[in-house]
Amino acid sequence: MIDYIKGEIAEISPAHVTLDCENIGYFINISLNTYTALADKKSCKIYIHEAIREDAYVLYGFLDKSERQLFLHLISVSGVGANTARMILSSLSVAELEDVIVSGNVGFLKSVKGIGGKTAERIIVDLRDKVGRTSEIDSLTSKRDSSTKTEAVSALMMLGFQQSAANKVVTKLVNENPTLAVELIIKQALKML
Repeated sequence: MIDYIKGEIAEISPAHVTLDCENIGYFINISLNTYTALADKKSCKIYIHEAIREDAYVLYGFLDKSERQLFLHLISVSGVGANTARMILSSLSVAELEDVIVSGNVGFLKSVKGIGGKTAERIIVDLRDKVGRTSEIDSLTSKRDSSTKTEAVSALMMLGFQQSAANKVVTKLVNENPTLAVELIIKQALKML
């Protein structure tokens, strides 16, 4: 699985970027927010989500991990595909979208092209407990804590646990003891799940 691609920007448009990495051009679909951040750069690092289907192999790129995580949350909602999720992330920043979901602002979500009332309600109901103020959390915790949490949650998900449950338990453990090693977090989380 590709986590990120780092390379020179060979071509860029509001919908995609082509990154030249070791003489291979990767065509990556991006949101308008990512495009705005990359518009005047010559090289960049893009976090990737691979969509492998029977008829296509599509890469979606994000400027940071929080945008990618929110994209993954959105496509987990029934009726929201990758292009719809990308449209939502093009219309709102990560922080704005999290605020809309947490506050239950259906009307604001309906204003995004391609989102109807039922889909907007489903997004809010399905994601209200999964999203939080990512930017505030990141500013309050160190990068080490963030990477430790991510690593522990990823390991628990690979073991078959739901992301929301794993994230809740890991966050609780890290808040109680920020110096806990990843292995110990996983062991204690397994007892709690």
